[in-house]
Amino acid sequence: MKKGFTLIESLFVIAVMMIVLLVVIPNVTSKNKIVKDKGCEALLEVVNSQALLYELNTGEFPGSIDALIDGSGTYLNENQRTCPNGKSIYLSDGQAYAS
Repeated sequence: MKKGFTLIESLFVIAVMMIVLLVVIPNVTSKNKIVKDKGCEALLEVVNSQALLYELNTGEFPGSIDALIDGSGTYLNENQRTCPNGKSIYLSDGQAYAS
């Protein structure tokens, strides 16, 4: 007698694995969006604190995020111009926003 799986048993296992993947994949992608949105919120807080530091050092609030990204890396780096979810950060009325 040969040992192994029959074709029907193999197809059944593959079908069960596909159903599990169809259930799991949407949950993973929605979690990824949540993580990126939380990362954007955290980056906005960093930009707000660096804007306050800029104001303390210079005596005036930065007019735009370009004032915080001056190339020296003192306040912000170039890659902190955009959120992890792809939204651009801008300053308005003393507050950082993403759009």
